[in-house]
Amino acid sequence: MKRFPTSFFLAMVIAFAASAQQPAGPPRIPPSPHGSAATQVGGKWVEEKPGTDAKYRDGKWITVEYSRPVLKGRTDVFGKGAAAYGKTVNAGAPVWRAGANATTRLKTEVPLLLAGKTIPVGEYSIFIELKETSWTFILSTQTALVKYDPKDKSGTWGSDNYDPKFDLVRVPMKRAQQSLSFDELTWTFVDMTQQGGTLALWWGKDLATVAFKVAL
Repeated sequence: MKRFPTSFFLAMVIAFAASAQQPAGPPRIPPSPHGSAATQVGGKWVEEKPGTDAKYRDGKWITVEYSRPVLKGRTDVFGKGAAAYGKTVNAGAPVWRAGANATTRLKTEVPLLLAGKTIPVGEYSIFIELKETSWTFILSTQTALVKYDPKDKSGTWGSDNYDPKFDLVRVPMKRAQQSLSFDELTWTFVDMTQQGGTLALWWGKDLATVAFKVAL
């Protein structure tokens, strides 16, 4: 049987180790990257020891999880004219998922007040009814699928299978055209206090907001 010199095996080990350390390349970025917006309310800034930095304690989280479609050179992404407005982003659904891919979800650890209606602690779906003259923010109790399955009608994927009977609250959104254009769709919290604030959506030059209060 042919014997290989020790140096051969040593060279093989070094080559294997070197190849194992080579980076696999940058991770593939999805066409609509994941996005998250978060804020904390109801807590207190506490200086635990004299002379130390205060820390925020006992805060409750409010979060929005969504996917961020990118304009990629598109303009007038919502369309023009009453007949065409919203049709492209709705992709055949009666309402917009206000993001991409999976259903946009809001989770709150504290009761909220939207248009005078109490939203209990929990997790909800966000949809927007798009009209050229008005946008309506919808918070829904309908189940959302965690994985796309066209045969599964038990919940929504994006706004597919949306059923208005699950709408918990519908609130007109304030809209304003901006001079700057946001390339990635962005949800964020603005003008926050411990008593409430505003949830804002900005995509392209369209900024739409809905105010809420914290029911503590």
